[in-house]
Amino acid sequence: MNTSYIGRFAPTPSGYLHFGSLVAALASYLDARHVGGQWLLRMEDLDPPREVPGAQDAILRTLESYGFQWDGPLLRQSERLPAYAAVLEQLFNQGLAYACTCSRKQLEGHGGIYPGFCRNAGHPAHDAAIRLRVPELEYRFTDRVQGEFRQHLGREVGDFVIRRRDGLYAYQLAVVLDDAWQGITDVVRGADLLDSTPRQLYLQELLGLRQPRYLHVPLIIQPDGHKLGKSYRSPPLPADQAPTLLLRALRALGQPAPEELAGASAAELLAWGTSHWDAARIPRRRTLAEARLR
Repeated sequence: MNTSYIGRFAPTPSGYLHFGSLVAALASYLDARHVGGQWLLRMEDLDPPREVPGAQDAILRTLESYGFQWDGPLLRQSERLPAYAAVLEQLFNQGLAYACTCSRKQLEGHGGIYPGFCRNAGHPAHDAAIRLRVPELEYRFTDRVQGEFRQHLGREVGDFVIRRRDGLYAYQLAVVLDDAWQGITDVVRGADLLDSTPRQLYLQELLGLRQPRYLHVPLIIQPDGHKLGKSYRSPPLPADQAPTLLLRALRALGQPAPEELAGASAAELLAWGTSHWDAARIPRRRTLAEARLR
């Protein structure tokens, strides 16, 4: 096995896997397997209030029914809380992060960009959100599908939350620490996370962590314009339609699956995809209309 490539799929158990999840999972799986790399599975269960009972088991069963096989044990982010706490304490003590007591109402009208109200207030960390100070710098990277992406952290984002006021750790901190801890070399995920990447690059730089390569696949959009997602009650993946939906996902990713594969099994489709995978064929778009994939 090629250990110079380590990829991962990291679903959140706030609902069941849907077709958009399948497209992202398939892209990450084939990108790893095509070069003989490792494919890890991580459950991003950092938000218990939003977790759907039984969703974790359902996600694992669905992946198995679609033929996905991951390497090593499943990692749950809920098992990593001490690691997040240690790094957060380090950043806070170094003055790189600070406590924020701002309410949502106070932040209305600022376009989602934190105005820095608490930056120099010196609030205690207890019962407050923790924000990371960002530099007045532009961060850029070249995505393997979307091309060059750039974002000025100060003007376009502002200091961002790394621990919520309720004590739950934020995605940006956890994903950076977990990718580094698992040795992830290549991150393949949905284009909705493209805007998050510069914040993660900054955290990696701040903590002296290696930057992985990034590949953001187009999001699947429903007829009403919303992305397929758990919050919009997108239908879960049915086990008995695995071959049909895998074939559709291959085509959504621009892979020229021949008509003969229409009667293939899930295992045969994954084998074909592994042999013929070409990331350069993925549409260079942020979104794809689901209706066109049928």
